[in-house]
Amino acid sequence: MTDHPPVCDYEGSQYQTKFWDSGERAYEDRTEARALAALLPRRGKLLLEVGAGAGRNTARYAGFERVVLLDYSRTQLQQAQQRLGRGERYIYVAADGYRLPFVPGLFDAATMIRVIHHMADAPAALRQVRAVLQPGGTFILEFANKRNLKAIVRWLLGRQQWNPFDPAPVEFAALNFDFHPRMMLAALRASGFDVQRLRTLSHFRLGLLKRLVPTSVLVALDVFLQPTGQLFQLAPSVFVRAQAAGDAPAPPAPAGKFFRCPVCGGDELKNNGDHLRCAQCDRRWPMRDGIYVFKETDDD
Repeated sequence: MTDHPPVCDYEGSQYQTKFWDSGERAYEDRTEARALAALLPRRGKLLLEVGAGAGRNTARYAGFERVVLLDYSRTQLQQAQQRLGRGERYIYVAADGYRLPFVPGLFDAATMIRVIHHMADAPAALRQVRAVLQPGGTFILEFANKRNLKAIVRWLLGRQQWNPFDPAPVEFAALNFDFHPRMMLAALRASGFDVQRLRTLSHFRLGLLKRLVPTSVLVALDVFLQPTGQLFQLAPSVFVRAQAAGDAPAPPAPAGKFFRCPVCGGDELKNNGDHLRCAQCDRRWPMRDGIYVFKETDDD
């Protein structure tokens, strides 16, 4: 992959409203909530939510003292602000997931839900998360499963060209990837994570079933089946709980540091009211409407 893979930008999108609020996704949303409750530590100090979007999952991290919502799209973060407010508990950051603007070892937990399927270089994104996690920190990753039962049946019937058993990712639409579980777990381990637990979700993600069967029943059945993901993964969505292994991949920054410049890596960023200025490269990163903006195309 290139040093700067393409980024999927939801700027101006009404994804939350159209896909979640009015898109008949209550079943998927509730099963994800149950998976997070089962996998995420009950409490912690600082959690990074990569690809937070409009903050659909953020309230589910209630046990953490502070949450950093990171998304490439400022308009998505503005929607999250409307949902959650701007209190001290939430920090809003517009940045590229391939260049996280945080000092190493800052967070004790991180999540990436419905995000990595937009990553053309998934291993690079995983390495970024590992770099900002403390050793022993918890990482909850969700990925779209290429080897799901529906894809297997379609391939066997000749209705699908790509092989669900091929470990390589498949890009079924522009910047939309499905991953083989073996490939994703190997990428996690290569990035410095120990894989601890797996859960499979959305076993009943069929429009007809969702119309005929009450949502509460489908959710109950799905939650019953989720632990089988530890043995096999045939559902379209997989949740992984991993732990940052060993020592941090880079020496930790001095105590009290938080942001670092995503261009030069400098961790001396002076707060000048409406922007942060990097002492090392003199780059200025604006602060707009309560959002820290670390995007080179959206700075001045």
